[in-house]
Amino acid sequence: MSEFAFELELCAHLERRREGVLARQLGASVADPGGRILDVVRVEPGPAFDDRVALSSAAVPDAAIEAEIGTGRARYWKDAFDCHPDQARRAVDRACEIGFFERERRTGRDYVRQVARYPDWYDRIVGIENKPDLGRPGDLEAQLRTDVSLAVVDEIVLATESYVTRAHLNRIPDAVGVWRVHREGSSAEGEGGVDVEVLREAEPLGVDEPGIEPLESHPGRTDIAVVSPDAKARKRRRIAERAYGKGWRTYEFPACGACRRDDSSGATLPYCEWKGRVVDAGSECGASCGGYEPESEPSSEVDLEAERDRRTPWAADPDGKRRQQSGLDQFG
Repeated sequence: MSEFAFELELCAHLERRREGVLARQLGASVADPGGRILDVVRVEPGPAFDDRVALSSAAVPDAAIEAEIGTGRARYWKDAFDCHPDQARRAVDRACEIGFFERERRTGRDYVRQVARYPDWYDRIVGIENKPDLGRPGDLEAQLRTDVSLAVVDEIVLATESYVTRAHLNRIPDAVGVWRVHREGSSAEGEGGVDVEVLREAEPLGVDEPGIEPLESHPGRTDIAVVSPDAKARKRRRIAERAYGKGWRTYEFPACGACRRDDSSGATLPYCEWKGRVVDAGSECGASCGGYEPESEPSSEVDLEAERDRRTPWAADPDGKRRQQSGLDQFG
């Protein structure tokens, strides 16, 4: 199975079996932005999850959350941010666009307030590293050691399709959980695409403690950054918000007649009859493919956002909490 197909089928299984918000390919490093990308993130609901659902379907900008802007009296936007004015301006515009801020004009200036307090909506965050074939591990060991030492997520899990030996387990940190993923037909317990066998439970990581993030490796030494608990908490909030707004259905359907909709896993996936598997339209499909056929029906008929709305707690068009005040809409 390709890593892409493995990832989508695992997400479909987790969405059906476990509570929370799922997303793919999210940054999890702090000192080196983009230095570590988690394949899958699962965010468990917190006490005010329903309030977050009602607030907006999109991710709330972190700068807007941290700004000194409340739900009471509107503030002049430039006085409320501790960042570059361009970043603040982008955050204000986006927060107004998605309904987290509402705006009013006074003497040619923008004043903003929150429509509702930012809720305590998420609990544990679980990171999942997908490696279907342990025979081609790549940088797996270093990636997992980074996840454990940095501890931005509460748990980290390795998911694989390979048979897992004692030697494999000895090469990864003890805190890392291990799942073996069986495809439908390869396991008697398989249902709806895949079945997950837990070989080792993940141990809780120290998210409230300082973390160590490896940066660059040199002969005989590795540069590191010590990441404070506050910096980790801000990163966790960004991960949770990004996961809520993005979800995991970020793939496309190829404009090809050989591709059909496959919903046997509980989600609609792009299945190629010619390749005999789920495919990534962005990297492996097109007229140059040997199995390409001009499509007979437009792939735009597949509405992945509507599917997410139907099958998860996320709401595509929430009621929101915007107050209806005279003249506000003209400045949105």
